Amino acid sequence: MQIRSVSVAERRARFRDLHERSEVFVLPNPWDVGSARLLAACRFEALATTSAGLAWSLGLHDQTVTRSDLVAHVAALATATALPLAVDSERCYAEDLAGVAETVAMLADAGAAGCSIEDYDPLAGTIDDIDKASERVAAAAAAAHRGDPMVLTARAENLLYGLGDLDDTITRLIAYRAAGADVVHAPGLRDPAHISALVGAVDAPVNVLALPDGPTVAELGALGVRRVSTGSSLARAAYGALMAGARELRTQGSSRYARSGLSPEDRTAAF
Repeated sequence: MQIRSVSVAERRARFRDLHERSEVFVLPNPWDVGSARLLAACRFEALATTSAGLAWSLGLHDQTVTRSDLVAHVAALATATALPLAVDSERCYAEDLAGVAETVAMLADAGAAGCSIEDYDPLAGTIDDIDKASERVAAAAAAAHRGDPMVLTARAENLLYGLGDLDDTITRLIAYRAAGADVVHAPGLRDPAHISALVGAVDAPVNVLALPDGPTVAELGALGVRRVSTGSSLARAAYGALMAGARELRTQGSSRYARSGLSPEDRTAAF
C-alpha cells in the first residue's frame, strides 16, 4: 500500500479537528504495523495504540512495557499510515513531573498526534490523590501543547479498577480538564445514564471505551460522546482467534479455523 505523505503537523491539526466537530468518531487501537495498516484500509479517521496489545505483541503483561519500547512502537506506527496516531501512554512512565513532561516530549518527537495520562498507579494498586493527579495532568498538558499541539487525554481509572464511584469520576475529570486536558476518558463506563451525566458535567470532548455489552457507536454519539476507542479488544479478538485455531489443530488435527481469516482483498488494500 502506498502511504501518502502527511506531515506530523497536519496529522495533529486533523486530530484536533476531529474533536471539535459535533459528530462521534471511532478511534480503533492497532497493536503493530500490520494491524494499523488494515485499520487504515477500513477508512477510520485516526488510530491509537493499546498498551495491552503492544505488551502482548512483545510477549509481556500489560503495564510492563518500557518507555523506550513504547517510543519505538509509536515511531513505527506513526509512519505506517497517513492517519493521526494517539498514544496510550499509561502514567507517562514517570512519577515526577519533569519525567511526565519528558515522556510527552518523546512521544511528540516520535510523531504522535495525541497521548494520554492516567491516574492509576499499578505498583501501589491505587488511584492517585486528585491533587497529585491534577498536577501530573498539568505537566503533561504543558508539554503536549508546545509547538504544534498534541491532543492530551486525561483518564480517570477508578471505575475500571473498582476504586471509586461515578461522582468521584466526574469530580476527577472536571479537575483534569481544568488542569489542561483536551479530552477526558473513564474506562469502564457502560450505563447510558452514567455516560450522559458525565458528558453533561464535563466541559470537554468525552471518550468512551467500546464494550461488548455497552451502547453502540451510534447510541454513544446520541449521548454526546465525541470519541469511541476499542482499547485492547481488537487485539484480544485477534489473539483469541489464533489460540482457538491452534487448539483445534493441536487437539483435533483439523484446520477448520482456516475457513475464515484475512482475505486476499484486505491484504491487497492494506499492504
